[in-house]
Amino acid sequence: MADSDTELLAMIKKGLSFSNSPGIGYEYSNTGFAILAYILQKITGKTYEEYVTTHILKPLGMTHTYFEYADVPAAALAHGYRRLGGEWVEQPMLHTGIFGAMGGMITTVEDFAKYTAFQLAAWPSRSGAELGPLKRSSCREMQQPWVFNNLNASFTYPDGAACPLVSSYGYGIRWARDCKGKTMVGHTGGLPGFGSNWMILPDYGIGVICFANLTYANTSLIDMAVLDTLVTLARLRPRLAVPAPVLLERQKELVALLPNWDHVSGGFGGSRGSVGSGGSSGFSDGAGSDIFAVNFWQDYFVDSLRAEARSLFERVGKIVSVGEMRAENNLRGSFLLRGERGTLEVRFTLTPENPAKIQEYHIRLVDEL
Repeated sequence: MADSDTELLAMIKKGLSFSNSPGIGYEYSNTGFAILAYILQKITGKTYEEYVTTHILKPLGMTHTYFEYADVPAAALAHGYRRLGGEWVEQPMLHTGIFGAMGGMITTVEDFAKYTAFQLAAWPSRSGAELGPLKRSSCREMQQPWVFNNLNASFTYPDGAACPLVSSYGYGIRWARDCKGKTMVGHTGGLPGFGSNWMILPDYGIGVICFANLTYANTSLIDMAVLDTLVTLARLRPRLAVPAPVLLERQKELVALLPNWDHVSGGFGGSRGSVGSGGSSGFSDGAGSDIFAVNFWQDYFVDSLRAEARSLFERVGKIVSVGEMRAENNLRGSFLLRGERGTLEVRFTLTPENPAKIQEYHIRLVDEL
């Protein structure tokens, strides 16, 4: 870790060996991060440690975070160990240098919790003032699965429950999703004498940190177990997306339209045109032109829509309540229609134009008494 810029450049000048053609396969590279640190220094005129401290650590209030162990108050410094032959053997501490960019930071759980909270604060996506050293959109970009890493079909949690897991690499951050649909974001660190991991569940708004002074301690498995236990025992649910105003508006318009499909823009006129074997084309005289996309009446036929809705409404009886809009994103969602004898679900998708219009619609029976 303590290699100098000169030593890094000397190694590069000899030529580098590649595990894969650049940009083709994933492999974590300490050398890559050292090169990145050198580029940062050349661009900014500051050392890697100076730049990160000024632009990331201080803005986040991480005042007990260091790169050089000699700068840490002796009474506050944790020493690292390795287990050899049944004995604990203390490992020498490593000075920082150009390779310190790959994982030489020394911090506290309290300090690093501020960084973890900052990454969590990128969710949900929203407007408003930016309060951190990086835009929320850039944090979310970091947390995306840009390069496929691994599919672990045999992964099991510590309680023995089998749960296949897929993982990818983002921008300096690992991304994973398990068979339960939990998205996990974070990273693992390891040095002689130490192992660490931080992990967040962006959809749940929670995260955990585990630091260990044991060489390459499997802290990631600990964090995954903690998060899975929290979600399971506390019966946590993912954060619900806030419906966009246009979704709520289209929901009301669909509710007013069902089940007869004759309450929009003065009602549907007679069909015109024909398709295939002479069936109705579904086009109508200006019907619903203000809320339906141009493709809608080419993909759906008003007679079929009316017959389907009436049949389902007869099965569930009088509608007694309309459920809240459950947004999947700003242009797609669903809601429930609760009847005296059952429940219906209505799903629809809007176009990207402004104002957004209905381009896809489905209705189905959820349950029946």
